[in-house]
Amino acid sequence: PPPPLGCPGGVRQAPLSRPGVGPRCDACVSAVCKSCIVKYLQTSKYCPLCNIKIHETQPLLNLKLDRVMQDIVYKLVPRLQENEDNRIREFYQSRGLERVLQTNPVEDPVVDVSRLSLSLAVSQSTSHYYRNDEHVSLCLEKTGPSKDKKKFILQQKYVRCSVRSEIRHLRRVLAHRLSAPFPQVHLMVDNKPLPDHMTMKQLWLTYWYGKPAPLVLSYSVKEKRR
Repeated sequence: PPPPLGCPGGVRQAPLSRPGVGPRCDACVSAVCKSCIVKYLQTSKYCPLCNIKIHETQPLLNLKLDRVMQDIVYKLVPRLQENEDNRIREFYQSRGLERVLQTNPVEDPVVDVSRLSLSLAVSQSTSHYYRNDEHVSLCLEKTGPSKDKKKFILQQKYVRCSVRSEIRHLRRVLAHRLSAPFPQVHLMVDNKPLPDHMTMKQLWLTYWYGKPAPLVLSYSVKEKRR
């Protein structure tokens, strides 16, 4: 098997290597440093951990960003994200290259969507993929008359979704999980009804700017009167 990656920086930018063409390695979900895996794949087509071929000609296209792992590392190591952003900014400036900027609306402990995250520059060909989006964390709390408190309760009230997701998408997910008709499911923030076309990014900027994550939404199911 190939030698392990020796990265002194640890998992700072963590893509998830996964085989594309050929057998799929479902067990190999280990995250590694982005810089290390890119350098490694310049001379090898095989995963450094499970030794399965990632791709015959373009292994870099089969690297999936592990945003959950990256968020964990950023929260564990003080000032790591700020230092990484500065390093990436200096790298592009020194070479006169154009950066792909991404807003990062979910930060801890206080959300600051005015900052631009430079840590995950995605190629132009795949930058429109939802899997490459920044994510927002939501907490869905039920609201409604006291007689309905035991009905339509979510078993898992925390949701993580793309900043491009719209309220209508979230309503459909809720309707499916609650086994309720879609028109009867409504979402609110601070007791204000939300329009279907509003995106999570617009929602965060409008109602949750400067507040800690997760963004708290309330939902209700208005049953038809018999």
